[in-house]
Amino acid sequence: MAERLAIDGGAPVRERLLPYGHQSIDASDVRAVVQTLQSDWLTTGPKGREFERAFAAFTGAGEAVAVSSGTAALHAAMHVLNIGPGDEVIVPAMTFAASANCVAYQGAQPVFADVEPDTLLIDASDVAKKISARTRAIVAVDYAGQPCAYDALGNIAQAHGLALVADACHSLGGACRGRAVGTLADLNIFSLHPVKAMTTGEGGVITTASFETACALRRFRNHGITSDHFEREQLGSWLYAMVELGYNYRMSDIQSALGLSQLEKLAGWVARRRAIAARYDRAFAELPGIRPLRANAEVEHAYHLYVVRLDAAALGADRARVFAALRAENIGVNVHYLPVHLHPYYRQSFGTREGLCPVAEAAYEQILSLPIFPAMSDADASDVIEAVWKVANAYASQPRAAAAAGAR
Repeated sequence: MAERLAIDGGAPVRERLLPYGHQSIDASDVRAVVQTLQSDWLTTGPKGREFERAFAAFTGAGEAVAVSSGTAALHAAMHVLNIGPGDEVIVPAMTFAASANCVAYQGAQPVFADVEPDTLLIDASDVAKKISARTRAIVAVDYAGQPCAYDALGNIAQAHGLALVADACHSLGGACRGRAVGTLADLNIFSLHPVKAMTTGEGGVITTASFETACALRRFRNHGITSDHFEREQLGSWLYAMVELGYNYRMSDIQSALGLSQLEKLAGWVARRRAIAARYDRAFAELPGIRPLRANAEVEHAYHLYVVRLDAAALGADRARVFAALRAENIGVNVHYLPVHLHPYYRQSFGTREGLCPVAEAAYEQILSLPIFPAMSDADASDVIEAVWKVANAYASQPRAAAAAGAR
C-alpha cells in the first residue's frame, strides 16, 4: 500500500522546505565584499575591470562586459546590434520573459520559435521557417543549462546575414563540442542572479570576441558616455562626452568583488550540479511517468535546472496535483516556464495566441523543475528522490485501488 502523502495528512519527507535553487556564500565571499566596502572605490573602480578580465579568462572569450543584471545584458546586446522599430528577432517560446522583452525594449518585434520536444531548446528547423526580410537576429536560450545547437544556428545566421545571440544565463560553465559557453555566439549573455551558477547579488555579463563591440557595450551601460569616473580620475581629467542615449547599467565594485570570489569556486559548483543530476537520472530511469529532459552527448550540461516531464496518464495525476503534493512534502519544485507568447502582455501588445508554438505549449503543461544547487547535501538529494517516488507511487496506486474496489 502506498505511503500516505503529506498533502493528505501524512508525514512529509522533510521538515523544512528545500528550494529549487539557492546561492552559496562563504566567509571568503564576505571578506572580499568587506575589503571593497573599506576601499576607496565602491563603483566604477578597479574591481570591475578585474572581474571582467577574470570572467573573460574563465569562458575563453576575448572580452567580458559586466552590467547590472542579465536583463540589462540582453538589452545592451540588442542595442549594439542596432535592433529597432521594423526589425524582427527570433526567440524561443520556452524561456524567461527577459529573452523577448529586450527586443520589445528596442521597439522591435519578437518572433517566437518552437522548441525541441525532448530538450526544450530552440528548434533550428522552426527558426529557419520564421525568418523574414525583417529578421535581424536570433536569440538562442540554453534552457536548463544545456547549450543549443550552435553549429546549426550559426549556419542559419550566416546564410541570412543575421546576428546570433546566446542567452547563456543558465549555462555558465558548460560547453559544446569542446567550445566553452561564452564563445559560441556573436554575443553571449549571462545572469548572476542568486539562483544561477554564481552570483553577484544581481548582475549580468556579455562576452564577445570583438573589442569594438565591448567598447560600445561599456558606453551603453554608462549613460552613453565615453569614459567613466575611474578613467577620468586616472587621467586627471574632468571632461566627458555623452555621444548616445545610454542607461545606468553598471555593476558596482562591491558586486564585482563578490563575483571574483565566486568565480574561483564555479568549476566545483558546476561539477556538483552534474553529480546531483546524474543521481537523479539513475533514480528516475525506471519510474513510470517521470521523464528527464534529454542531454545531448556532445555537450557539457551546466544544470542550472533539472527539469522532468510528467505523463499524467502513467502517474494518475496531472502536473498541478504532483506540484502540490511535492510542495507538501517540502520539496520546493517549480515550473520553468509559461511560454512567453502566452503572457497577457504579449497577447495584448503583439497579438500572440495559443497554437503559435505547440511543442512549447504542450511541454508547459507537463514540466516540473526539481531542486538542484551546489550546497545540496546527498541527504537533500535523497529526500527529493524519496518524495518523487512517494508521490508517483501514491497516485499510480489510486486507479488500481479504485478498480479493485469496483470489482468487489
